[in-house]
Amino acid sequence: MPVDSTATAEVSAFRWVPDFAQGLVRDLRVRWALEEIGRPYRVKLLDALNPRPADYFCEQPFGQVPAYRDEQVQLFESGAILIHLGLQDERLLPSDHAQRMRSIAWLIASLNSVEPAILPLLMINVFNRGEAWTEEARPKFMERLNSRLTCMSDALGDKEWLEDRFTIADLMLVSVLRQLRGGRTVDRFPNLAALVARGEARPAFQRALADQLAVFAENKPEPQPA
Repeated sequence: MPVDSTATAEVSAFRWVPDFAQGLVRDLRVRWALEEIGRPYRVKLLDALNPRPADYFCEQPFGQVPAYRDEQVQLFESGAILIHLGLQDERLLPSDHAQRMRSIAWLIASLNSVEPAILPLLMINVFNRGEAWTEEARPKFMERLNSRLTCMSDALGDKEWLEDRFTIADLMLVSVLRQLRGGRTVDRFPNLAALVARGEARPAFQRALADQLAVFAENKPEPQPA
């Protein structure tokens, strides 16, 4: 298993998060990529519910996870980390320059065109749930999201992966779309739902998810007395 306390590669992660976020925290994206290439990594755990240590902002300017370091780089932002790993291993990015750059373009599209359309929906469903303005805003948010998902669905067509084979582009898109779990939004696009299912079925994803969830289970807070 790649999780190894003596590994030179390090990924920051949260010690525990509430149930709605478990399995979605973005260190999972990096864990998954490392599992795909069998590269060992150690985990630096942080407390999600308390301020980050001051020196952590030197690694991640916004105090988020993941931050990543290895013998070559110190990085933040999951997309940048995946590109770094992909450039090192053909199992994540093709060696052909044109295919490599298209895969990187799809990864950026997931972050810049798809994920921003999902985040407002998460805000009204989770963080601002029950507030009066949310029901008025919901149709507009859904219209934008459905437009972006329609574009992605049309681009994917009947292909198994975005390019000729699995790459970090698929890893990122699956990770982004998984944020809509529990709803029927992705199910309206059968080819996108099938893509998510294929990604989640990959053994590397299953190992990465199990490792993230195990940390949360080990560090679950004790129930507070009533």
